[in-house]
Amino acid sequence: MAKAKAIADEKILSYNDVVLRRSDLDILSGPYFLNDRIIEFYFSYLQSCYPSEDILLVPPSIAFWIKECPDIGSLKDFVEPLHLSHRNLIIFPINDNTDLDIAEGGSHWSLLAFSRDANVFVHHDSSGRGMNKVHAKRVYKAVVSYTDTRAAYLECSSTPVQANGYDCGVYVTAIARSVCHWNQSDGPKDTENLWFSAIKEQVSPSIVSDMRNEILELIRSLMAKQ
Repeated sequence: MAKAKAIADEKILSYNDVVLRRSDLDILSGPYFLNDRIIEFYFSYLQSCYPSEDILLVPPSIAFWIKECPDIGSLKDFVEPLHLSHRNLIIFPINDNTDLDIAEGGSHWSLLAFSRDANVFVHHDSSGRGMNKVHAKRVYKAVVSYTDTRAAYLECSSTPVQANGYDCGVYVTAIARSVCHWNQSDGPKDTENLWFSAIKEQVSPSIVSDMRNEILELIRSLMAKQ
């Protein structure tokens, strides 16, 4: 048992500030709920693909702390270094964990994206039932003043719906990729021209299923370059 745990905990990749372990490969290989490390890794990878100071993909641990921060003073010290007022696009992974004493807790992921051009925070929840709405609104209320806007909050009703109970985290990575790609494309970026059609075209159960393998192969290719 101890040997098996040691193998699972073996470090396989250091990428930017993210350390992945062998157990993370098992999560991606099977029909399992994504953990914080995999989402943080992929967000870090996307940040490298779109290296602009205008874009910020917030790591899961930071998004969770913003949501559950117990006092305003601590929140200010934590949020101000993110320079949210200078960002045109900010993406938060939202988790339904509420216990600060439980690392990597929760049972559902969703995504909250802020567009400065459209002056709106949009929540994408692949459950189709708004399971994380209350959690997304907590993050929105905690950070909106730091964006120096009076941005509205929008619950997106056209978010693609997951076909099972474990792919919510993969939907978050797929939607984040689609939003980042849309942000770099030409064309207007106002409220009438948000990323909804791009997500509809680029995020589906089959694409999400393939994305598990894409992330797995990405990790393996980076491992080979170490």
